[in-house]
Formats: sequence, C-alpha cells, structure tokens
Amino acid sequence: MDLGLSDAVYVVTGGTDGLGFSTARALVDDGARVVVSSRQDDKVARAVERLGGADHAVGVVADLAAEDTPARLVAAATEQYGRLDGALLSVGGPPATTAASATDEQWRTAFDTVFLGAVRCARVVAGALTAGGAIGFVLSSSVKAPIPGLGISNGLRPGLAMVAKDMAAEFGPRGVRTFGLLPGRIATNRMVELDAGGTPKVAGIPLGRYGDPAEFGRVAAFLLSPAASYVTGSMIPVDGGALPVL
Repeated sequence: MDLGLSDAVYVVTGGTDGLGFSTARALVDDGARVVVSSRQDDKVARAVERLGGADHAVGVVADLAAEDTPARLVAAATEQYGRLDGALLSVGGPPATTAASATDEQWRTAFDTVFLGAVRCARVVAGALTAGGAIGFVLSSSVKAPIPGLGISNGLRPGLAMVAKDMAAEFGPRGVRTFGLLPGRIATNRMVELDAGGTPKVAGIPLGRYGDPAEFGRVAAFLLSPAASYVTGSMIPVDGGALPVL
C-alpha cells in the first residue's frame, strides 16, 4: 500500500528514542521527512544521523513543557522542508507511583509536560496545518483501564484522550484529523525500566509477547498518513489484544 507519505513532513516529539523514534523511522522509510525533538542534544544528533541526515531528518533540542517549543518545531519544519503535514506527540512517562502517594510537585511536573505540553503543541501545530493534516497523541492503555503503580498516567492520559476527541470535532471541518494511540507493553527502554529488569509480564496479552517498537511505529505512520484520511477522534490500541474493554 502506498501511504502517500512521499515528501510529507512531520514533527515527532520524543522522537529520538522508543515509540517516537520508531514512528520517525517508519515515516522516513516510507518517504516522509521528520523533525525530531528531545531534551538531550546528543540523543537528537544521534537520531538525525540514524535517520539519514538532513535530507530526511532535522533535530531540535527542546522540552515540551517550554512555551516556545511548539513554535520552534513548526519553524524547523517549514524552514528546512517548506511544509508541515502533521505531528506525533510523544512524551516520556511520569514516574511510577500511585495516584494517592504522588506528591504535588510530581503531579505539577507531569501535568506541565505530559498534559499541557501536548495540548499546547497540538494547538500550535494545528494552526499551521491545512486540509489533510493529522496530529497523533501517544497515550497509553491507561486511557481505558488503569495500570497498577502508574497513578499519574492513569489520571492524565484519559484527559488527553478527551482533548484529542474535542480537537477532532473542532479541526475536522477544515480537514485536520486528531487521534490517540494506546500502546500496551511495547519493548522500549521505558518498559524495561518499569519491569525493573524482571521477567516480561506477558500474562493477559493474547499474542503472548511484548510488542516491538517498530510494530507501533508502522501503525502510527499509517494513521498519520493520507491513507488513514477518514480516521479521526479515535483511540487506537496497539497492545497485542491486552485491553479487556472495547
């Protein structure tokens, strides 16, 4: 299938590692160009090199919690490649803790980055998009079912899912789509960290294994592409069938 990504340009936040990088890789492999960002300059430089250099990717060192980050990302896309077709908004997960034991500071920090940072970036990116543009939020299966020990994520991700649906209604009339991706247990560094080096928790996953980040990236690239032009406002699990709810 031709996804229609040739020469398209996408911003991918958190695009130097994990699910973000896997999506950037899938987009580039199908002919798109990307602007990848993260907070560490060495990781940004390494990701751009792995993606094939300036003909395929440009990097921006940025914190999604910073108010000027969205404008910088949009400017990088338009100045380097002359257009912007969408964005995948991926941020690092908040610390592992229960909702009740998390401190006020942990909630505030996570809200500024995970929630407000994503909302702000989606708003700014949407303002730069024309018909056919798409914005994907990397959320979590906690949108539909709480994950034990990830109380902050359980609190913030469902709210972002409703933001994505609200934006789908607002931006849809001008042809801009928004959607959410709900990864389950994907074998990223973050998942290994959460597992504390223990045995992978495959019980309850019908496919009997963790997902490969590339499997997530291919789904995200499809949903961002013109091939998914009638998908908006949806929450798409990428979890090997683990969610027990519709």
